[in-house]
Amino acid sequence: MHATTILGVRRNGQVAMAGDGQVTLGDVVLKHGARKIRTLHDGQVIAGFAGAVADALTLFGRFEQELKTWDGNLRRASVELAKEWRTDRYLRRLEAQLIVGDPDSLLVLSGEGDVIEPDDGIAAIGSGAPYATAAAKALLEHTELDARAIVEASMAIAANLCIFTNDRFTVHSVTQSGEAMQPPEGDAELPLGGYQPPIGEEDSSDDSDDSDDDAAFDHAGEDE
Repeated sequence: MHATTILGVRRNGQVAMAGDGQVTLGDVVLKHGARKIRTLHDGQVIAGFAGAVADALTLFGRFEQELKTWDGNLRRASVELAKEWRTDRYLRRLEAQLIVGDPDSLLVLSGEGDVIEPDDGIAAIGSGAPYATAAAKALLEHTELDARAIVEASMAIAANLCIFTNDRFTVHSVTQSGEAMQPPEGDAELPLGGYQPPIGEEDSSDDSDDSDDDAAFDHAGEDE
């Protein structure tokens, strides 16, 4: 998985996640302000992806179905999605990696059946993951910054080092009280809408921010 950076940090009852906005096709940058982070389950869960957009949207839909089935239990929903992702003949061909989190858990999911919870509350995927992780570890250990401030500072460092990561970030955070903190007005945050799931499947996402159809062509052929 390359050409993107997604970083999640959990600290003191708050989980925050950030993703860059760069979309590339080979050696060409097609878009600078794409959104790779979205909220699920009425804003109580944050999810980010690296990989093909259509594949990620299918997985987001399946994951939200699992969240509803298990009444928002992130760990159980993640395990069930990983099982289905690995064994289902259709899903196992999907090329994406996910980070999902709430104030109690931060997990990395993959099509190999992995459900990984980092020991230190820091998770990252994509080409800029090593840079963002290193910066977040240092800030977590040597500062009193909250989770949102850490992901913002760490992503800025990753953007300065990774050529596949830009500084147009989407950031979401959720506190222990369940309050979802949205990006300030004016931040780059473009929807992923316009994708229709295969026949026989339903896109169960309730995230109204992702319903715009005019972004469909922004992600055609995206290689993240």
